[in-house]
Amino acid sequence: MDNIRHIPSLPALQTLVEVARCASFTSAAQTLCLTQSAVSRQIQQLENHFNVALFIRTSRSLRLTPEGELVLSSARSILEQLKTLEERLAPQKRPFRIRMHVSLAVRWLLPKLSDFYLRHPEVSLAIETVATEVVEPASDSDAYILYLPQPSSDTACLMLFEEMLVPVCSPNLAHAPRSISELQRFALLHRSSDRQAWIEWLAANDGQPLEDYRHIPFNLDELALDAAARGLGVAVTDMTLAAESIERGVLRVPFGEPLKTGGVYALCPQPGAAAHPACSSVMQWFADQALV
Repeated sequence: MDNIRHIPSLPALQTLVEVARCASFTSAAQTLCLTQSAVSRQIQQLENHFNVALFIRTSRSLRLTPEGELVLSSARSILEQLKTLEERLAPQKRPFRIRMHVSLAVRWLLPKLSDFYLRHPEVSLAIETVATEVVEPASDSDAYILYLPQPSSDTACLMLFEEMLVPVCSPNLAHAPRSISELQRFALLHRSSDRQAWIEWLAANDGQPLEDYRHIPFNLDELALDAAARGLGVAVTDMTLAAESIERGVLRVPFGEPLKTGGVYALCPQPGAAAHPACSSVMQWFADQALV
């Protein structure tokens, strides 16, 4: 019994993390739904336990002492390990997390989510979006959707749809182009800084060199499509991403046939995704969407 040591309470460690994040006892108390005196008591408990001061308090600021930084680092590590352990032992208590590009989430997934929850009301999806052109898998995600210049040889990856590029514009765009020769009268709206989508589409349709056109660049498909809907010019995008807007009459294809680039959008599960009880249901639902 003499070798048993008392350890700090978890609520006190959580309070320390929140006070350090907010740099304020008052703000931390509001976040934790505690009184300010309760927060102060928990910090004092930790200071008494380690016999060190954790914060330097002045009338205008609150900052950690060097000892406080050490305790905070350990507190964060302990809480993160407990969170990881809980998720590993009881993954059904957390959502199935999917990481993807923001334009894909808004334009393709969001219109379909009501069907998912109608079929699987017991499952929760957590959708994490990124604005970078390349979607990197994250350690805390169960799966991610990414664009591939060609289909993957990885059998675990599920191909969702092929990329097919089309020009789109507002139905109200005055004197909208009806052929490639008329396109030079309008600004080309770009969804990425490399302008690759327009380069490919123009090359396949005997268009003029890129420098012969006016340009309005964006870094997101979502922004380029919104600009097109507002009549700023003509965007080129994937037919699948534009489908709902075309169906609602927000956008239209003024001319031209869809161009298959060979690229695909694919859902790739992380190695540990199968441990999540909802994994098979989620993957099957996405497979069903790929067949639509």
